[in-house]
Amino acid sequence: MDVIVIPVLLSLVIELKTPGEIDAIDAAGSVVARILTAVRERAAPGVRPTELDALAADLIAEAGAVSSFRGYHPRWAPGPYPGVLCVSVNDAVVHGIPARTKLKQGDLLSVDFAVHLDGWCADAAFSMLVSGGSEASMNGSARSTSADEKLIRTTEAALQAGIDAAQPGVRMGDVGHAIAQVARGAGYGMLADHGGHGVGRSMHEEPHVPNESKPRRGLRLQPGLVIAIEPMLHAGGRDSYRHDRDGWTIRTADGSRAAHAEHTIAITEQGPRILTLR
Repeated sequence: MDVIVIPVLLSLVIELKTPGEIDAIDAAGSVVARILTAVRERAAPGVRPTELDALAADLIAEAGAVSSFRGYHPRWAPGPYPGVLCVSVNDAVVHGIPARTKLKQGDLLSVDFAVHLDGWCADAAFSMLVSGGSEASMNGSARSTSADEKLIRTTEAALQAGIDAAQPGVRMGDVGHAIAQVARGAGYGMLADHGGHGVGRSMHEEPHVPNESKPRRGLRLQPGLVIAIEPMLHAGGRDSYRHDRDGWTIRTADGSRAAHAEHTIAITEQGPRILTLR
């Protein structure tokens, strides 16, 4: 789950994790990766997002973990989040509450998910095209399907660029710059005022991780820093968005489709270590 940027005047408190604590977050990340894989495999035409949420809830219990989303209530939200997954479809970018409306062939599905295991959190997300038959039977034309696939691939490439840039000693601005170079270079918009975040005992810790920024600016990355990097791209090229009446779901203002990808990573002496790799 991403974080909204709210300017504050307080000094940042950033906790660097020990190697043992990073291993503990990695264990939570393994649970996240395993459950997201199961959700991806279950997603198909005719499946309801509420069914995906129920599947994830059962697997969380089997793993001895705790949902980081259910009951989460930031000050900007109208109430506690009701699900264990965020399930966003088509023009929904992030924070989609799992609905009973069945998924359709050709839907662009984004799933965001986090758990706590033994007190440590990990957070990740993916996007996919819902498919259960031939490309010709999908909603829209093959051309639109290709456009959706390009959007998803570019979002994943932007995520990877951000991860590759997250080397010890570089600035946080270098991470945002790397992400934006991929996203903007392909002509996509990016969700305004949102980005990644620190991860640890809490799902949202300092620092904020921008998806667009100037290089060589901001916090210097140090070994022990654990962050979630999560680009959110809009096919329409605009950055603006609107909220649904539920107060949670964020949609593109122009109705274009969106994709979301996320990993939790640790900065180490050897470079970035992905803790939620499927």
